[in-house]
Amino acid sequence: MPLLASPLEDFERITAGSRIEWVKLSSVTLPLAVPVSDAKVFTGRQRPMTEVIFLFTELRTADGGEGIGFSYSKRAGGPGQFAHAREIAGELLGEDANDIQRLWTKLAWAGASVGRSGLAIQAIASMDIALWDLKAKRANLPLAKLLGAHRDSVRCYNTSGGFLHTPLEQVLDNADATVANGIGGIKIKVGHPDAKVDLARVAAVHERLGDSVPLMVDANQQWDRATAQRMGRIFEAYNLAWIEEPLDAYDAEGHAALAASLDTPIATGEMLASVAEHAALIRHKAADIIQPDAPRIGGITQFLKLAALADHNGLDLAPHFAMEIHLHLAAAYPREPWVEHFDWLEPLFNERLETKAGRMLVPNRPGLGITLTDQARAWTTATAEFGTPGRA
Repeated sequence: MPLLASPLEDFERITAGSRIEWVKLSSVTLPLAVPVSDAKVFTGRQRPMTEVIFLFTELRTADGGEGIGFSYSKRAGGPGQFAHAREIAGELLGEDANDIQRLWTKLAWAGASVGRSGLAIQAIASMDIALWDLKAKRANLPLAKLLGAHRDSVRCYNTSGGFLHTPLEQVLDNADATVANGIGGIKIKVGHPDAKVDLARVAAVHERLGDSVPLMVDANQQWDRATAQRMGRIFEAYNLAWIEEPLDAYDAEGHAALAASLDTPIATGEMLASVAEHAALIRHKAADIIQPDAPRIGGITQFLKLAALADHNGLDLAPHFAMEIHLHLAAAYPREPWVEHFDWLEPLFNERLETKAGRMLVPNRPGLGITLTDQARAWTTATAEFGTPGRA
């Protein structure tokens, strides 16, 4: 009779299949159909945005398990993310893909001299997200279910139809179409140098939607404290769901004063590039709604740390951008969150997220539930592979 394998031998056999044997990085440039302008353009601080550069990581383990993740950069930084990822991605080869938190730390130490926020951490995010996607696929679960979902759908709101470059009549038509497509809320951009423009746009959209559709505004950090206080008081009449980024992203004291003085909730955090920076916001009571971006703060591993801290402090959650990732993370947050609907990324993925009755439905596909399109491959400007050549 053959000898039975010992528990240790069984464990070693199972974990051997989890060893990472291949990593592929891809830099993908997504062109935007129309140049996009928010308040930062109208105040002269930035040029209109014409493209978004994505860093994709694809992983494969010895037993054939695969994962995909991404981070991104708007206007600048995409090539830098790719360059940093290319320097450290080889650290993953031979590692057990299950050990995600340990691998995050290993990657952070591999590039420790450039710090633990910003571009370097965003490069790690792409790999970290791919590891979580792989882990959920190996469990044959959507990522939300792997994390422990509180719900199977999440309230969603649209941003892409309300940018400042869009004429008001088009904003109104976009709002109507958005609601008709099952999206629950509308966010429009404010922060125009002429306050009368903001007031007219908010009044018109509120009149069109009525009180039954949540309305949010986003100043993209373009107000000073006095202007934010004044505009916030005026906007109280519209019962907004929140005022987003009224002040500089790092002005925790100013946001705290605003949050304490207004009835309208204050939302901020999307531009912060680490858990530590968000912790400063929380410590100062600078937001009612925190808006972390998993690719910007280092991936899902870091997002989960921040989510626990935010929940402990009684904050609501509305993650920024990247709904393909954040839908799963929001579904696993204890308090009823929001997720931001952007259709910009649709050309990159074969799958679509479904909206119904004001909510975005968590897909039943394993992992993140996304695969890259041929068009995404065609928009690839650089690649780097490590380990056994991949099939992708």
